[in-house]
Amino acid sequence: MTDLRKKMIRDLCIKGYSEITCKDYIRNVANFAKHFNKSPDHITLEEIYQYQEFLTKTRKISFSYFNQIVCAIKFLYKITLKKNWDIDLIPYQKKRRKLPVVLAKEEILALFEVIESLRDKLMLYAIYSAGLRISEVVNLKPTDIDSKRMVIRIIQGKGKKDRYVMLSEVLLEGLREYWHQTTPKPHPYLFPGKIKGRSLTRKAVNRFLKIYARKAGITKSVSPHTLRHSFATHMLEDGVNIRIIQFILGHRSLKATAVYTHIASNFLTSTPSPLDTLNIHNNMGDVNEK
Repeated sequence: MTDLRKKMIRDLCIKGYSEITCKDYIRNVANFAKHFNKSPDHITLEEIYQYQEFLTKTRKISFSYFNQIVCAIKFLYKITLKKNWDIDLIPYQKKRRKLPVVLAKEEILALFEVIESLRDKLMLYAIYSAGLRISEVVNLKPTDIDSKRMVIRIIQGKGKKDRYVMLSEVLLEGLREYWHQTTPKPHPYLFPGKIKGRSLTRKAVNRFLKIYARKAGITKSVSPHTLRHSFATHMLEDGVNIRIIQFILGHRSLKATAVYTHIASNFLTSTPSPLDTLNIHNNMGDVNEK
């Protein structure tokens, strides 16, 4: 399995997959092999179906995690092992349409008000103020902050694309205070982790956000991506063109951004219910009397 692992890492590297994706694929393949207690090159197509059934019925994992595992398995057999299979015979799970959780502006404010750590507050400010992904905020470097142009440069975001997003005045003021207070100066990452030269981990950000959300009395399920969803929804509610939001978020397709039209309150409240177009208010008293 060690040699196979090295080959797969090499192939992922050659194909240009991100470090995060490489780690996910290798972990998923390792779990797959462990399930059968044998090397993947001895596993049959029928056994792959059995594993998919196990993931669905026994593990009951989400469709997104299921499909991530399928991607890893397909890569393994098509690219690394070069199996003479019709790789499309390994099915994905049908995508379920599920609307994201969004916080109201009042909830966002309540969340920020309970955060005492300046570093933690600024990381969450950055996510909400510009719709950043968690991987993008932990990988920020001081040189990515352009205060003269009031933009933040996102280097090699999802899909290996660079883009610029707006730099909030509130965030900039906080970053200046953070820079002044921090000794030694953060390097190379703006928000360094405990290990020298490494950034703060995504796991750490998830953990402290959940703690602050509970402290703020927020009962919704909250993750860093919730702040990104909230950013997009609030921008749409404030009348920002959806094409601009698509560009800021770094979405390849407008379809991915359009999901927020199903959440934005102004899209719903500006559309009257047919019940309210009927002249029935004057009859309510009569109904009660009867």
